[in-house]
Amino acid sequence: MLRTHDSPELNACLVDRKVTVAGWVDRRRDHGGLIFIDVRDRAGLVQVVFNPEINPDCHKLAGDLRCEFVVQVSGTVSLRPQGTQNAKLATGEIEIIADSLKILNTSETPPFYINEDSEVDENLRLKYRYLDMRRPRVRDIIMLRHQVVRFIRNYFDELSFVEVETPILGKSTPEGARDYLVPSRVHSGKFYALPQSPQQMKQLLMVGGLEKYYQIAKCFRDEDTRADRQPEFTQLDVEMSFVTEEDVMSITEEMFIRMMRQMHPGKRFPSPFPRITYSEAMERYGSDKPDLRFDMHLGDVSHIVAHTEFGVFKNTVESGGKVKAIALPGCAAYSRQELAKLTELAQGYGAKGLLSMSLTRECSCLDGLTMEMVKSVAAKYLNLEQVKQIAIKTGALPGDLIVFVADKEPVVANALGKLRQEMGLRLKLADSDLFAFVWVTDFPLLEWDKDLDRWHAMHHPFTSPLENEIPLLDIEPARAGSRAYDIVLNGYEVGGGSIRIHQAWLQRKIFQVMKYTEAEIDERFGHLLEAFSFGAPPHGGIALGIDRLVMLLSGASNIREVIPFPKNQNAVDMLFNAPAPATREQLNELHIQLRDE
Repeated sequence: MLRTHDSPELNACLVDRKVTVAGWVDRRRDHGGLIFIDVRDRAGLVQVVFNPEINPDCHKLAGDLRCEFVVQVSGTVSLRPQGTQNAKLATGEIEIIADSLKILNTSETPPFYINEDSEVDENLRLKYRYLDMRRPRVRDIIMLRHQVVRFIRNYFDELSFVEVETPILGKSTPEGARDYLVPSRVHSGKFYALPQSPQQMKQLLMVGGLEKYYQIAKCFRDEDTRADRQPEFTQLDVEMSFVTEEDVMSITEEMFIRMMRQMHPGKRFPSPFPRITYSEAMERYGSDKPDLRFDMHLGDVSHIVAHTEFGVFKNTVESGGKVKAIALPGCAAYSRQELAKLTELAQGYGAKGLLSMSLTRECSCLDGLTMEMVKSVAAKYLNLEQVKQIAIKTGALPGDLIVFVADKEPVVANALGKLRQEMGLRLKLADSDLFAFVWVTDFPLLEWDKDLDRWHAMHHPFTSPLENEIPLLDIEPARAGSRAYDIVLNGYEVGGGSIRIHQAWLQRKIFQVMKYTEAEIDERFGHLLEAFSFGAPPHGGIALGIDRLVMLLSGASNIREVIPFPKNQNAVDMLFNAPAPATREQLNELHIQLRDE
């Protein structure tokens, strides 16, 4: 090794000992005779002092050092002089008095400061990601990711799970998103698909009798990117035979509880995790991944406003729609401009508009409220009792702003649910010391796709329906429930799973309800149906997003921060400039001709 110690190993116990360190020059300071540099390695910094009286040649060479030069320094560990200790550094009470310096490599001036936590354009950071990794924030996230993956492996190894790698090149099957296709050179006109998840593979492993499987799996989805989504991502994939929902959920919950206690001992989290049904989540929070770090629930006020003369409310309810509202605490004094921005925000989430009602802060409770304290265009159509009922439904108090959306129920839920999440963060209502885990259960099995005029699976088509609701598939598929469950953390879905279908006849029936022809079923899923005919055991599992989990654990602002080499928000790899054109020779080998050629 070119070093005797890493920075964390350097402390006062080594005073007067000879050591050798190696790393990058983080900072250089010339104090008129003495030259100080901070040497940075993977784990931290240590101060090195070059004294011309100890080694003039070494001191002279130190004068040539610049930031990001790679160096090897030998010297003696010494306590820093009284008053010069640095409590912010783990090595802050000692320094190394250098007697030898070797410059292992020089460096050009970096395109951004590495030794400062300053804002840098993301595309520039990603283009020079190898430099970005030297910054403590990025380095610490990568180390946290390593710790999370190591913890997961140790946990499932303790439970006698078997880690199995599944193929990357496979067959295109419906999993809820577009596939990435890989053309075959050998089989002209045919394509592999990169896996959106190892869903069918892990089910086949259960048919194969492995019973307990896990994998840190690479997955790919050709979707538009966003803050919590990337074209390629990593998930913990788990599958078990002879289990119920409770078995899968309890093993997953215990994993999270142990992980939180080990990695975030200062944070709070519920134990056991609360559970709410899908319908409760949509009714109360307008989302199937609610952030429970704050309340701000949706209030259904349809029955209160249905018989008023306010046309927007009355007509919506009469046509079968809903009128719901949320209370924004302390926002009663919002200006007209601020209200216009709120309306614009709601419209971006699908609402036609947003009605507001201010309860001015002239009393301390609803008992003292009068109509003179209510500011709204709808106020003249409501009486005081109705206003109080609305306030009770939304949890509003004097000083709060109540905002309403009137529309079809899915539109209302989406608009107010997204508005709730956004305003909860803007108003800093979320408890930063709380990891608000929650299980969401009892999802519908199917959703109607009006564009395609067919049913599609809410999770995926391999999810088992509730046994006593299988007859509904023939008469009223919308009412059929599923054996699916999601784990949600701070408003993000970090995992989802289900008990799977393990009987060929039932799996075929689901495909039929989804309007696949018999030929399509056999061509796309015949291998799975055939496997189920050879004694497939009951099985279930879960998939957890490792990137998203590390994002939440680290407090990162988006998922790109926790992936070593991510794509940018336009799905471009700035470092390698990918995707890139293929050569004509490559296209000819693959029997592909571009349309514009």
